[in-house]
Amino acid sequence: MKRILLLTLPLLAACGPRYGMSLPSDMEKRLPYESRIELLEAENDLALAYDKSDQASSEILRARDNIRRARSRAKAAEEELDRADDTISREVAQLTIEEAEARVEYLRSRQRLNVARLEVEELAKRCATARFELARVTAARKAKVEGSEELDPKDFEAQVAECEAEVKEQRAELGTDTADEKAAREAWETKKAALAKKTFDARTSPYVENL
Repeated sequence: MKRILLLTLPLLAACGPRYGMSLPSDMEKRLPYESRIELLEAENDLALAYDKSDQASSEILRARDNIRRARSRAKAAEEELDRADDTISREVAQLTIEEAEARVEYLRSRQRLNVARLEVEELAKRCATARFELARVTAARKAKVEGSEELDPKDFEAQVAECEAEVKEQRAELGTDTADEKAAREAWETKKAALAKKTFDARTSPYVENL
């Protein structure tokens, strides 16, 4: 992982992304071994940021699958309602439809939150990259790598500060999506409880599927 990061970061910077200031690759190659050891903490921080971004992406994929299953469940419940030939069966089918529809709404709100979180984690990943580059510049200047004296650490510090401020702002904006997700989940839990009660009030009711 460390070798991959060291090789790819200069390439990312060359594409000019936001917060893309980096230690020139020729200076990075001249960093002594001792200086590279000093970068381990910043590298680990960067690796963790990549992991969080990957986890956020995986959560979006899982939510998509859950939404598809919930839609299928709602359709099956509607078909069951059409076939129901007694009052109890119709009531159970109707409650199953309502539970499935509430589940879909909850999962959609959860997916909106997932997407927003992914955007934040992607930005946080750029901040971790900026912190890593600050550490590399500091190490290069400490080791007196030729040309590093022309790099001003304050520029790299400003890059980190600006990025982290933007992450903080975006995390604060997650509040609305988080509240919507919570409300939708509570609505679904209510429908799920009503269905479970109608089907013998069993937590493991065959009519109630947990996420």
